[in-house]
Order: sequence, then C-alpha cells, then structure tokens
Amino acid sequence: MNTVLRPLMIAEEIKSRLRSGNACYHSVQNLSSSRLQSKSLKINIYRTIISPAVLYGCDIWSLTLREERKLRVFEKMVLRRIFRPRRDEVTGEWRRLHNEKLNDLYSSPNIVRVIKSRRMRWAGYVARMGEERGCISSWWGNRREGTTGET
Repeated sequence: MNTVLRPLMIAEEIKSRLRSGNACYHSVQNLSSSRLQSKSLKINIYRTIISPAVLYGCDIWSLTLREERKLRVFEKMVLRRIFRPRRDEVTGEWRRLHNEKLNDLYSSPNIVRVIKSRRMRWAGYVARMGEERGCISSWWGNRREGTTGET
C-alpha cells in the first residue's frame, strides 16, 4: 500500500466516524437536551452511544494534530450541549462553559487520550503475538529483508 494513501484513508475514516457520532448525537438529542434528564444520565448516553460510534476502529489510527483537534472539538461540542450554558451570578448573563470548566465537570479522559491508550493496548496485543502470525511481519516488516509486509 502506498504510504501517501494511508494517512488519507485514516483521515477519511475519522471524518466518517465523526459523521456517525454526530448522527448518533442527533438521534438522542431529545434526551440530551431535555432539562428533565440528569447530567449523569446524559453523560452515560454520551459514553455508551455516541463515544463508541466515534471510537470504533480507533486502535490503528495515527492522528495528526488537525485530526486530534477535530476530535476534541466534537467532544467539546457534545459536552457543552450536555452541561448547558451557566448564568453568571455577578452579571446575570448566560455564558458558555470554558474548556477548563468542562474538563472539571467531565472527569473522564478526553477523546484523544482514550484513542492513544487504546492504540498502546493494541500495540501490546500485536507485540505478544507469535512470529507465525501475519500481524507482526506486516506491522514491523520483515526484519531480515528490511521491508514491510505491505505490497
């Protein structure tokens, strides 16, 4: 596989995952925007429905800074909708939550950190596989010939 095509394929996969995450969010938008639902329920909906739709297959993604930013923007957008704007006690104006406040309210690791930890876990699986399995030669390449398993 051409090394130029691989980052383009991953970028397209990330775009597709973000579209499916956005579709999942809009399908449960009536629950996530309701004032009758608790914030903990809304966060559980994000963790069990929206986040897996975005993170499917993320174990093999190599992220650029632009892609990391897109993923963070998506996550912050959903969290801002969950936690809603707050009224300032001093001025009485409605204000959107800043990133630091969102990080305090949502105590779980951000989406990029989750992707990196899953990628490291996947690398551990591949490293523990035996030499007879095809994953090692395609990942590290043929060490005798100095080439990768890609054609």
